Parts: sequence; C-alpha cells; structure tokens
Amino acid sequence: MSPPLRILGIETSCDETAASVILRDSDGKGHILGDVVLSQLEEHSAYGGVVPEIAARAHVEALDTLIEEALLRAGVTLSDIDAIAATSGPGLIGGLIVGLMTGKAIARATGKPLYAVNHLEGHALTARLTDGLPFPYLMLLVSGGHTQLILVKGVGEYERWGTTIDDALGEAFDKTAKLLGLPYPGGPAVERAARTGNPERFNFPRPLVGDARLDFSFSGLKTAVRQAAQSLEPVTDQDIADICASFQRAISRTLKDRVGRGLKRFKAEHASVEKPALVVAGGVAANQVLRATLQELCDKNGFAFIAPPHALCTDNAAMIAWAGAERLAAGMAADGLDVAPRSRWPLDAQAQTLLGSGKRGAKA
Repeated sequence: MSPPLRILGIETSCDETAASVILRDSDGKGHILGDVVLSQLEEHSAYGGVVPEIAARAHVEALDTLIEEALLRAGVTLSDIDAIAATSGPGLIGGLIVGLMTGKAIARATGKPLYAVNHLEGHALTARLTDGLPFPYLMLLVSGGHTQLILVKGVGEYERWGTTIDDALGEAFDKTAKLLGLPYPGGPAVERAARTGNPERFNFPRPLVGDARLDFSFSGLKTAVRQAAQSLEPVTDQDIADICASFQRAISRTLKDRVGRGLKRFKAEHASVEKPALVVAGGVAANQVLRATLQELCDKNGFAFIAPPHALCTDNAAMIAWAGAERLAAGMAADGLDVAPRSRWPLDAQAQTLLGSGKRGAKA
C-alpha cells in the first residue's frame, strides 16, 4: 500500500501539445482525472510532415492553457499535485525545451518534485495504467520514429530485443502515403485506401522474415512500393488501393514473423510467467489490420494481447504523468532543475545502437 498520488503530466515531444492529471491510488491502480490533447495537424498538413519550428511555436502558444484545462477537468489545483512529470526526450528538441521548461517553472514555483520522463517509457508503462499489467511483459513499439521490441522488466528496467535498422514503421507508412499523393498523416490514409484494394496484386518483400535476430527493416519495402508506383504511372485510384493493401499485407506478414519469434523467446526465458502478455503501443498500433494480426499471433501462442485505447497509443500526457507516478511510487529520486532535454534517448541504454550516434547520443 502506498499513499495516493496525483501527478501533472506534460507532453510536447512532437506535434501534439498535451497535459493530463492522473491519480495513482493506494492500491496502485491508475485513474485519468483530466486529459487534454491539442493536435497540430492543420499546421503541418500543407508540408506533408512535421515542421519542427512550427511545432515548437505551437507548443508555446497552447501549453499554458492546456495545463489549466487539465487541472480544471480533474477538479484540482497545483497545490493538490504531488509531482510534475514532463517529457524530456526523445523527440524534437524545440518542443522538448518548451514542455520541460514549463515543467521546471511549475516545479520551482510550487516546490513540487520534477520527473523528466523518457517518452518511450510512457508508452512502455501505459498498459499498467489501463490494465494493471504486472511485470514482466513484452512490448512492440510502433510509431513514426521507433519500431522496437522491448522486454519491460520493471520501472526503469528495459531490455531492447529488436529495433529497426533503417526506417521506423510509421515513417514507412507516411512516406508511402506521400509517394502516392495521399493526405497527411500517412498511416490512416494508407489504411483507408487499403480497404478497397487487392492485397495479392503486388508481391512486396517481407524484410528480415526468417532471420534469427529480432530486428526490423522497412527501407527495402518502401523502395519496392516506389518502383511499383513508377511502373504504373499515371496511377489510378484502384492502383493506389492495391498498392496500399499489398503494402499493408507485407507489413502484417513481417510483424507476424518478427514478433512471433519474440514471443517464443519470452516463453523460453520467462517460463514462470503464468499469463504472458504482448503490449502494442505507438501511433501505428491504431491500424486495425495490424492489431488483428497481432491478436491472432497472441492467441496462437497463449499470450494476452493488450492494445491501449487509441488516444493512449498516440502521443499523450496521461502516459507521461503515469510514468512519473510509477517512478515516485517506486521511491526513485526526482530530477534536478538542471536536467536537460535529449532529442535522442534510448530506453535501453545498454543496447548497441544500430542506427549510429551523434553529438546528442544514440539514435536507437
């Protein structure tokens, strides 16, 4: 038993500005008291992708108002809050600065502890907020910036089993959509077009299928899609639908192989876990075809399949607040006000980078 905790969360890592208040009750259960997300879709749609400078300015304009709204919906004031949790990375550095500096200012003014949260940890722990899932479990993170298979052992304890060696899955969806003239964001547009397409028309590659390692690759698939489209120019609406359906089928088959191998490894290394679980997180987790594939795979291998609600799969502040609550409840030290944002911040700091490093650290 631990005292109930109320945490204010702030999320500004990309193109959603979000604030949330969550309650972690004395039994360790999570409750979302107030949650607000403001999308910047209109600001970026004309450019076919996120423009970092526009994103940062939009965060500055909206964040204070969103925090006030989250507190109002939760029926609390800052004096009722036990800690502040703000995304500190990875993400677009301008947006991270806005959110983390705001969190620091509130922490300084109120005397509340500050937790600088890894955005990926927010995704990793969301299933504990929604489903009370015990450790350990396996997580597939599929977003615009990351595609990783991660063993979640405990708060602050993560082991990366696989990652992309080139493009993230969300990036492959977005670039495929842009290539075919579909609107931004690309993931939902490709999924919509695929519904009327023939998934058997194009035999696109399934990268790394059959490989013993658990990594992912989508660059070759993306190239194959471009070559198919170019060979058909000018493409018809049906061509686009068929390409999207075939692309989605290739992704589905790839995930079935990659994740399937991960499930077998989990069972071999954690045989004592009575009810093993696979959690899917990230924006791409909203794709219904991919969800169905993963559900079928889990059913076949005796795993529970946990996919948080769509609003908690995409970027949100509730998961950041919950990560802060988990850290506070575990007795982990708060961060100092000198903590810096990190555009690159691997969840598993011990894993060897496959995408290289720069001045700001490993990419993945």
